[in-house]
Amino acid sequence: MSWNPNNHGLPFLPGYTFRDITKTEFHRPQTLEYRNGFALPRRPLVGIGQEPLLSEQLIQQEMSELSFARPGITYGSFDKSQAEEFVPAHVALDKKVLRFFAYFQEDVLYASQVENRLRNVVMYYFLEDDSISIFEPTVENSGIPQGKRLKRQRVPKNDSGDHYLWKDLNIGMDLDVYGVKYHITQCDSFTKIFLESEGILLNDPEPMPMVSHSKTPEKPVTPQTATDFDRMLQFLTMDRKVLRFFASWEDSDGECRPVTIHYYLVDNTVEIREDHQPNSGRDRFPVVLRRQRLPKRMKAASENFPRCVLELSPAEVDEYYSPRDFQVGQSLELLGRRFLLCNCDHFTKEYYQKNLPDITMQTLEVQKTADVLQDRKKEVPPYNYFGSLEDSLQNCLSLIPKPSKRNVQKMLENGNKVLRYTAQLDSPNPEDEGRHFILSYYLSNDMIGIYEKPTRNSGILGGKFLEKTRVPKPGCSVENPEFYSPADFAIGSTVEVFSHRFVLTDADHYVLKYLESISNEIPTETLESVRNKLGVTRPNTQPDEGTGDGESH
Repeated sequence: MSWNPNNHGLPFLPGYTFRDITKTEFHRPQTLEYRNGFALPRRPLVGIGQEPLLSEQLIQQEMSELSFARPGITYGSFDKSQAEEFVPAHVALDKKVLRFFAYFQEDVLYASQVENRLRNVVMYYFLEDDSISIFEPTVENSGIPQGKRLKRQRVPKNDSGDHYLWKDLNIGMDLDVYGVKYHITQCDSFTKIFLESEGILLNDPEPMPMVSHSKTPEKPVTPQTATDFDRMLQFLTMDRKVLRFFASWEDSDGECRPVTIHYYLVDNTVEIREDHQPNSGRDRFPVVLRRQRLPKRMKAASENFPRCVLELSPAEVDEYYSPRDFQVGQSLELLGRRFLLCNCDHFTKEYYQKNLPDITMQTLEVQKTADVLQDRKKEVPPYNYFGSLEDSLQNCLSLIPKPSKRNVQKMLENGNKVLRYTAQLDSPNPEDEGRHFILSYYLSNDMIGIYEKPTRNSGILGGKFLEKTRVPKPGCSVENPEFYSPADFAIGSTVEVFSHRFVLTDADHYVLKYLESISNEIPTETLESVRNKLGVTRPNTQPDEGTGDGESH
């Protein structure tokens, strides 16, 4: 039987208690653990020092009786036997915002007629943290800085430190925010449903005022009909509306250049831009005519005045170009240049159908300069003998020439293989008689190198006559060149290398060995000429009789 300190018969008072000598653990049980990196609470099963808890000593029936126990005297009805799960405010009220529509009155300084104006705002109340944000909708061309007036924050209500809550907001009230009084006039449907569900009775919505009050009551201004000369009306109604025409500029050289004509309805100005095509050979100056008003007819007094010193003004111009003068399908002369209007965009067609229905639009199809350049066959200039033929051709195909592709496999297989021939120069000059050359053909890259043997007392220095290069055959085109190959080097034949004629007189034994290895690709005349020159008879290719399957004895 375990020892119980409460069984000694003494009262449980200070000084009458005894230490339990059997207890060895005095730490608190662990109530927190980590799973997948998250801290999770854990219900303790034992108390301090591994003492059993009272909740663990109760049996399931006793726990059920405690949970369903009813008090003897109750006041009111019993709603729920178990407590609801606690949900924090930042979770329950997340993304729930009350929206009110309001306006405020602003004083206007240094104005003769208007003393103040009314400005509309939208107020947002965030239920998550009782913060308020005020935003003013942006009105185009208002001339007033608009947008966010108050960033999201808790707004103080009084000097005591209280802040505005959703219970304090209602339609028809004035909200004082940092010295500015906002009068609330309306709210959205969510705000109305939320406040009514919380027992708040909303006032009737008020209309949002759109006009400001004048400083002094003056006589009512009689409305006047807007005229065509009202520049402010034209700016407000025609701003950013542009008529765009696609035209062809008939140049003095007889070339038709595609251009785009912009007619700005806001101030009746015209701009002409040239549509540049790639590889057209012209500098990129897109603006043919800067944006300006074009005079159509000058006054009689200014007609004979020198134009070079005349600064045009409305006093000298009788009439300017208008949209009626731009008709698709007809030619138009602007400042001495003639333009053929071929087409226009969709907005321009709608504008003419609505405002100028009597003008007919006749669309023309004109072949652009890019199509003419594509149809024209590209001509490659003749070879100028600078660099290789492939490199010179790349200069004509692109601005930044690309290196020619090399046959890497052929270079690895025929890295050190060279065919050498002896040759003489076939020249009408008697000084060139007796000049001997060595022509080397490199199999790795099909290049030819020529070396001249020095001759004593000849007056001509020997040495390298031609650097390694690929030599095209005479008469071939630059676009489809045909280069010399080992099949063309027959003994006694003439090889023309850049306007110099060489007659092959001899070859080394490796040439014959290589040509016999590829005899199916070499003409018979070339192979026989090398054999005859070297004094080698043609080997017997027929099998000997009696050898059977060709095995050696």
